[in-house]
Amino acid sequence: MSITPPSSSPAPISRLLQGASNFRDIGGHVGLDGRRVRPGRVFRSDHLAALTPDDLSVLRGLGVTHRIDFRGVAESTALPAEVEGIGSFALTIEPTVVHRVQAMLQQGQEPTEAETVALMCQTYQSFAREGAPVYARFFRHLLEQPTPLVFHCTAGKDRTGFAAALLLSALGVNHDHILQDYLLTNQLYVRSPLVAMHGPAHVLDVLWGVQPAFLDAAFHTIQNEFGGLHAYLEGPMGLGAPELQHLRRALLEA
Repeated sequence: MSITPPSSSPAPISRLLQGASNFRDIGGHVGLDGRRVRPGRVFRSDHLAALTPDDLSVLRGLGVTHRIDFRGVAESTALPAEVEGIGSFALTIEPTVVHRVQAMLQQGQEPTEAETVALMCQTYQSFAREGAPVYARFFRHLLEQPTPLVFHCTAGKDRTGFAAALLLSALGVNHDHILQDYLLTNQLYVRSPLVAMHGPAHVLDVLWGVQPAFLDAAFHTIQNEFGGLHAYLEGPMGLGAPELQHLRRALLEA
C-alpha cells in the first residue's frame, strides 16, 4: 500500500506498512544547493512492534540493516521491536509528557486543551535542551553507521518528529517543507491498540497528534537559547564543517 503526501509537499510517495502506520521515507525533499535528499536511505516510523511477515519482507527489500529506538525503557520492554536481521540501537528519551498528564489525571486535575498543548510545547523545548546529548548521538550514528536505517519511538511523531526535523534542517531543507513533513503524522498515524492510554478525548487528541506549535517551540528554543540552528548543529550536535559535509555527501544527491 502507499499514500501520497499533499501536493504542496516535495516528499515522494511514502510506503505504508500494515503493522506500522507512521512509517515513511524522509527522502525526496530539496536540500542544500538544490540537491535532493536521497530516497531509500533513512526512514522514520512508529514502534515497529506489530510488523507482519509482509512488512518484514518490505524492510528487507528496502535494505534496512538497523533501527534507532528513541523509546523509554518501559515502552521498549512492553513492546519489543526486535526484528531478525535488523540491528537495534537504543537512544532512550523517556516520555515525560505522558507521565505528567497521567499524574494530573490521577490527582483529579483535568488539563484543558490549551494546557495540554502547553505541556507538549514544553516537551519539545526539553528535546532541544535536555535531549541534546541523545540527538547528538543520533547524528553521530548517522555519520558512523551505514544506511538504509529506520528511526522510531512509540508513535513516531514527537521524539522521532524532532529528530527528522533536525536531520532535514542539517541537510538544508526549507523549514516550511520540514513542517509539512512533520504534519504528515496527522494523516498517517493510527493509534495503536497495543499502546493504552486513558483520559479525556480533548487531551488524547492533543497527545496523539502533532501541531506546528510543538515543533516551533523546539526551534524557538534553539534560536533563543543556543544562538540559532547553525550554532546548535555545530555545538550541541557536534556537527562542525567536516561532519556536515560528510552527512550531506552521504544523504544528498550529487
